[in-house]
Amino acid sequence: MNSPLSSRSVRALAIAAVAAASLTAAAGSASATPMFGAHFHGQAFSGGNWGGYVSTGSFTTATASWKEPSVTCNSSNDLFAPWVGIDGDGSSTVEQTGVATDCSSGSAVYQAWYEMYPAAPVYYSESEAPVKAGDSFTATVTRSGNSYKLDISDTTAGWSKTTTQSLNAQHSTAEAIIESPTDSYPSINGGISFSGVKFDGKNLGDTSPQGLDADDGGSKTYSPGAIGSDGQSFTMTEH
Repeated sequence: MNSPLSSRSVRALAIAAVAAASLTAAAGSASATPMFGAHFHGQAFSGGNWGGYVSTGSFTTATASWKEPSVTCNSSNDLFAPWVGIDGDGSSTVEQTGVATDCSSGSAVYQAWYEMYPAAPVYYSESEAPVKAGDSFTATVTRSGNSYKLDISDTTAGWSKTTTQSLNAQHSTAEAIIESPTDSYPSINGGISFSGVKFDGKNLGDTSPQGLDADDGGSKTYSPGAIGSDGQSFTMTEH
């Protein structure tokens, strides 16, 4: 079932740049685009910046799958990503990987990325990790001490990317999320559905998850539907 927006006191850390820019990073390089990051409520947003489900606990794995939706760009400021990660709700770090959809060029550009927030996101180049709307993805973040392995696979295109990074993080939550660091979503045709969501091998529904609504420009929200009967799936839709 949906639950209210989180009211934890730490909603921290500003997004580094809120103006959209193109996803022009070369393979393995950090981009100057807006940063995805920790969950907060308010600041430049009328609501929260995360939408999806988050569970509190010292998790070592978080995994989720989704089909990358087709979108209609409404403005060059539109930017969003589905992602899976550890940390960020009530902590100032996030270890995350997903796929960004950027409309700054006037049409949707899809690009896989990972981020060890507060460091900048790192985007995989189109030549090594091509992404199209309709592709199916599975992403997993695995923690061992202060070491994090971030895996993302496009099972439609047949590629996988893995990186191992170190961060002295709090590992206080696990989550499956959509986020727009510019507070501006394109129109997501049919919403976006997550499946196979598990934290430490447990079904999402068995980890006491909390539902979060994502603000969209102060006039709309993306909200998570009820968790499916399988305990692992939910759909984000606009309201």
